Amino acid sequence: MEKQKISHTFEPVYDKESKILILGSFPSVKSRESKFYYGHPQNRFWKVIAKITNRKEPMTIEEKKELILSNHIAIWDVIESCTIQGSSDSSIKDVVVNDFSDILQNSSIQRIYVNGNKAYELYHRYAEENTGMKAVKLPSTSPANAAWNLDRLYEIWKQILV
Repeated sequence: MEKQKISHTFEPVYDKESKILILGSFPSVKSRESKFYYGHPQNRFWKVIAKITNRKEPMTIEEKKELILSNHIAIWDVIESCTIQGSSDSSIKDVVVNDFSDILQNSSIQRIYVNGNKAYELYHRYAEENTGMKAVKLPSTSPANAAWNLDRLYEIWKQILV
């Protein structure tokens, strides 16, 4: 699989009540195919969010939007476009970062969390100075992060709702 220059194709999910922003790095191939965040069936993001909010795991895009918005959570990615090979975060080059001004001005974001090391690195390098907000790094919910099982992820991720 060769590297391709790809742009993010779906909008951030937030509303004026959103207090927490969770950022990934860039949508995986499966997410780009499903046209929504964390679309890989093995990604634990939706399982973790459902567990920490004491809700049933959402299956449809509408259920996923309702779950996060009803819990004052916003989701987006750090990168607007990049050169990437498949879904490999380690292959990301030629980064164009998203402009966070609209989401920060039209919501109540108080804290920013990032899903994994690459999202943290990219946010810190390209966006933190512009937003003026530090991000808290959470362990990745990606299936590539096999060292973290669902229970361990839950124990760390539940801090977002404290």
